[in-house]
Amino acid sequence: MKVSIRTVLMLLGLALAHGGTMPAAMAQDAPSDAPSNEAGSDAAAAPAQPPAPEVQAPSLEQAYQREFAFLQGQNADLERRLARLEERMAAEQQQLEGEIRALEAEVVNMGGTADRLEDRVFESELAVDTARENTDLLASTFLQADFTLEEAYSPELGDRAPDADDVSGLFGAALSALREAGAVRIEDGEYFLTDGARVDGRIVHVGAIAAYGVSERGSGALAPAGDGGLKLWNEDTAETARALASGAQPETLPIFIYESTATEVEKKGVKGVFDVIRSGGVIGWIIFFLGLLGLGLVILRTVFLQRASASTSKIIDAVGGHVRRGDTDAALDVLKRKKGSTSRVVASAIRNLDRDREHLEDIVSESILHESAHLNRFGAFIMVIAAVSPLLGLLGTVTGMISTFDVITEFGTGDPKLLSGGISIALVTTELGLIVAIPMLVFGNLLSGWAEGIKDDMEKATLRVINQYYEGRARGASGA
Repeated sequence: MKVSIRTVLMLLGLALAHGGTMPAAMAQDAPSDAPSNEAGSDAAAAPAQPPAPEVQAPSLEQAYQREFAFLQGQNADLERRLARLEERMAAEQQQLEGEIRALEAEVVNMGGTADRLEDRVFESELAVDTARENTDLLASTFLQADFTLEEAYSPELGDRAPDADDVSGLFGAALSALREAGAVRIEDGEYFLTDGARVDGRIVHVGAIAAYGVSERGSGALAPAGDGGLKLWNEDTAETARALASGAQPETLPIFIYESTATEVEKKGVKGVFDVIRSGGVIGWIIFFLGLLGLGLVILRTVFLQRASASTSKIIDAVGGHVRRGDTDAALDVLKRKKGSTSRVVASAIRNLDRDREHLEDIVSESILHESAHLNRFGAFIMVIAAVSPLLGLLGTVTGMISTFDVITEFGTGDPKLLSGGISIALVTTELGLIVAIPMLVFGNLLSGWAEGIKDDMEKATLRVINQYYEGRARGASGA
């Protein structure tokens, strides 16, 4: 049997693929030597047998079909193994996803726990701060009580924090001090009368906030005179003082309440103009003198404008007849005796009456512009004062507030009297600036309008003189 080399190699490969098992077809195609020898010996001993039919070797197609069948089997086996592998991988993936979800839930829970712990830490810090502030407040309260209650309560805390017993003792001592301070007591003493004389008498103390003095020389409500002394404040309350000294209780109790007798209380007088200006400091005086200057300029400009406006009609009446007659020299003689801007403008027009009208009007306009400088005198300065005064007031406000903050920085806000100086400068300078600015602005605009009106009157008067001159010439020409 003829077997091609390619077939043999293919069969060898299949044999190797099956673990070295020789395919059955190959086993059949490869005759062994033993049967050959045995057949030879049997042929010599036995009569010749008809030859056995020759075994046909598988064709290449059959080999391919076998190989295809083997490969299909392998493919089916691989598909089964792949299916089992996919199932195992799906199961493992599902298991891993479950573990991931569990881990995510655990992370979320741990995040929530962390947030709650952070909130608790924040609340704890707030509680610590509050406790510290309360401790400081309690220590300040005890320190203030030590100064206020004086001998009524003397705590001995040392470095330890006050406890409930200390607080209870403090309030008990404060209540006792309040009861003692609110009692009405009468004792002998001395006080000052309104004329400054010192007298002896009985003093009715209404707690520690008011007192009444009774003596033969003067009785009434008492006010602090400084250094623990008292002085008579209101003599109209003498009957009330005597009633209290006798143990009676009047229905109406006029009283002068004070906080301490260490500082003298003075009657508040009416503030004058210079007192107000003085409270504004240096800037207040600057605004005051600036206002005086502006007032003087307003008066001077009013006088100038009054003279200019009053002379206009008089000048026209004085020179009108001379101009109609063409006697310009007489008209100029009249104008020389007059003073003011109107007379100068009319004189310039009369001197140039022989010129053509257009040229004459230009001369009149030039004369009016020349006189405008006199009519506008002090007007710009008045408006500058009106504009600068509020700015000076604002400067005083800033200066006063800076002074107030300096006092607060050095002495705190405990004493309002220390703050009043800077606040007074801040408010008074603003007030003075507005007091100066508003009238200056009003009068400045009114006087400027008046000056413009005078210019218009001058122009009209000059044109009237010119027209009178031409009328006179026309009348003379018609008469001739």
